[in-house]
Amino acid sequence: MNKSRVVFVCKLCTKESPKWLGRCPNCQEWNSFVEKIIAPATTVRTVSTINPPQELSQVTVGAEDRVLFPLVEFNRVLGGGLVAGSLVLIAGEPGIGKSTLLLELSAWMAQTWGSVVYVSGEENVQQIKLRSERLGLSGEKLYLLAETELDVILSQIEKLTPRMVVIDSIQAIYLPELETAPGSITQVRECTLKLMQWAKSSAIPVFITGHVTKDGAIAGPRVLEHIVDVVLYLEGESFSSYRLLRSTKNRFGSTNEVAIFEMKAAGLLEVVNPSQVFLAQRQSRAIGSAVVPTLEGSRPLLVEIQALTNLTSFGLPRRTANGVDFGRLLMITAVLSRRLGLKLGNQDVIVSATGGLKVGEPAADLAISLAICSSFRDMGIDPELVAVGEVGLSGELRAVSQLERRLSEAVQLGFKRALVPKIGARMSTPKGIELIPASMLSEAIRVGLVKKNSREV
Repeated sequence: MNKSRVVFVCKLCTKESPKWLGRCPNCQEWNSFVEKIIAPATTVRTVSTINPPQELSQVTVGAEDRVLFPLVEFNRVLGGGLVAGSLVLIAGEPGIGKSTLLLELSAWMAQTWGSVVYVSGEENVQQIKLRSERLGLSGEKLYLLAETELDVILSQIEKLTPRMVVIDSIQAIYLPELETAPGSITQVRECTLKLMQWAKSSAIPVFITGHVTKDGAIAGPRVLEHIVDVVLYLEGESFSSYRLLRSTKNRFGSTNEVAIFEMKAAGLLEVVNPSQVFLAQRQSRAIGSAVVPTLEGSRPLLVEIQALTNLTSFGLPRRTANGVDFGRLLMITAVLSRRLGLKLGNQDVIVSATGGLKVGEPAADLAISLAICSSFRDMGIDPELVAVGEVGLSGELRAVSQLERRLSEAVQLGFKRALVPKIGARMSTPKGIELIPASMLSEAIRVGLVKKNSREV
């Protein structure tokens, strides 16, 4: 007779082991194995519905294939709107604003599209009502359900036949037939699979939320990314009121899109012109400050890069990167020391992207280099200049993609000049901006720094 057996599963990469291990041999993560009970296999299978194969040319798509929300930022991240029958995961740290965002979307959907069921496994209906009053939501056609058992949830939802369902959060939902606690890797995965099957069969979109830590170590979103249709991560710094909603997976649209919201007393409000907001506090001719037009998915953003060099007080100089890739910072400082002769061996170098943004693309190399040189030489940078380009190990400047789109965003914010790689300057320049091509980093630094004080290389 078959019996249940116990295995241990890594909650990051889902590798199984017959015994508990302190470190996963697959992803090298410490203390990531959790217990999982595997029930005996059943010999009787029941088939509820049979879906015969269909020829692709004969498959028809309904006219109402996507639903547009009033938040343009949210529609962009979803790839152009919400697809019927899709399963969307919104992950983020506890308290980042996932419930607030979904409650706002649910209230709007209930008023314009039809009834919505908001299932909460962490709050009762009175607590959700208090939040809705703070956000100024009426709540018509928005049904609240405080329940954690998935079978009961689905039975109540089928009675209402809503147009959209929200599950907050997936860690609080459980199936009683599984012999594990809610929030375990088995419960989270099996509950999500059942929700996915229900969403596809009923053509009703479902939003689920999941909590993660800063390193994503909690079981949930990391093991569910291959099940859901869309994965959205809500990020933000504790000291900042801005929230970034990133798309890391989308079966119905492009990935790597980002939406920017601002947390206020009335809830999460979309930022229509984020470039202007991030540059609002920038000082003219500030030392160690450069502006780079970056791309977040398909949208251009202008980000201020700040750098500070200071004589180290310890034996080894420090390199600190906030919002930029640490490896690229080390590479850029090495190129500046070797190819331009900057004596950074006894200097602490601190580089930061303002506004809580994270700039990871190589197109920001030139702006980072310009900011470091500006701080080290104590020379200003033209306040009407933007810099974009990838820096090679030989000190050459390499072309970046979609340069015209980046410069068009710079023109809208009043920038007059653009320092770009010479190899990528053969393009139709947007009106109102002057291109300054440079083939080497040394040439770009010489052109970009405009005010000289006392310090020399």
